[in-house]
Amino acid sequence: MAETHVTAPAAPTRSTFLLSDFLREYGILIIIALLMIGLTLLSPSFLSPRNLLNILNQSAPLALIAAALTLVIISGGFDLSTGAIFGVASVSAAWLAVNVDPTLGMIAGPLLGLLLGVINGLIITGFNVHSFLATLASSMVYRGIAVLITGGALIPVRMEEFAWLGRGRVGMVNVAVLILLVFTVAMMVLLNRTTFGRRVIAVGGNEEAAILSGVRTKLVRIACFGLTGFAAGLAGIIAVSRISMGQPQAGVGLELEAIAAVILGGTSIYGGAGAVWRSIAGVLLLALIGNGFNILNVNPFFKDLTTGVIIVVAVALSAGKKRR
Repeated sequence: MAETHVTAPAAPTRSTFLLSDFLREYGILIIIALLMIGLTLLSPSFLSPRNLLNILNQSAPLALIAAALTLVIISGGFDLSTGAIFGVASVSAAWLAVNVDPTLGMIAGPLLGLLLGVINGLIITGFNVHSFLATLASSMVYRGIAVLITGGALIPVRMEEFAWLGRGRVGMVNVAVLILLVFTVAMMVLLNRTTFGRRVIAVGGNEEAAILSGVRTKLVRIACFGLTGFAAGLAGIIAVSRISMGQPQAGVGLELEAIAAVILGGTSIYGGAGAVWRSIAGVLLLALIGNGFNILNVNPFFKDLTTGVIIVVAVALSAGKKRR
């Protein structure tokens, strides 16, 4: 009887690993570049500085939230309350601007967001509740607070001293874009160059090991949720100053867009790995998809369909990496 030989599958080469790592790190930039080339061919005006800055300006509130939310997801959590915090901060800032002082309104928005984010962290760590469920519940409470503040009505804010944050420019660049750049750099430094950032990664990678290493994991989680709340509050006052109107339903669905951008940027849904700059790239990818569908005058349903498919692929790739 002839002897049968079974050939073992070839082990992945070093070059395969290098290519995989490169695509994982910079793949989203390649996709953005290809999309920009395609949109430029469809509409030569797309690549104009004015249009590109307008895309950045429109994306600034979402990008602020995504930058901070990256730390929450890296630490192993989820935050479904950012849209509701955005709404509460925007109507609170609008009410204070109209009834007390515009400057106080602008200061109060981010601080209120910080407070609500810390409350999220305290609930999650104090009662040992999963962040998904805790922030889902808190989002309903916060949205109710926004309705109570306004009585369900809109709050017009037509003041120059309030509008500059959302409409002002420094040269060609909007103030909101400058704020986004400063905040993004701050989050990148915090995550990559500080002890706190290393602890965030440690908590998301292996919480038990982090505890044994002396990391105060509860404080790390509370701080991450506080930062995300602050970012949502800051985004809220930028939005309300831009449209000169506080509305209790502002930010509905924003939390899902922010999570989608972070996942598209390659941050692991299991925690322990991610990058702030890639989350910003994820926001820009979503913005470019929307801009492209507007240029093509395509039914918005297909935009949502395309975005959903891309997110499913990103999650599948993240899950595949975890299994390996």
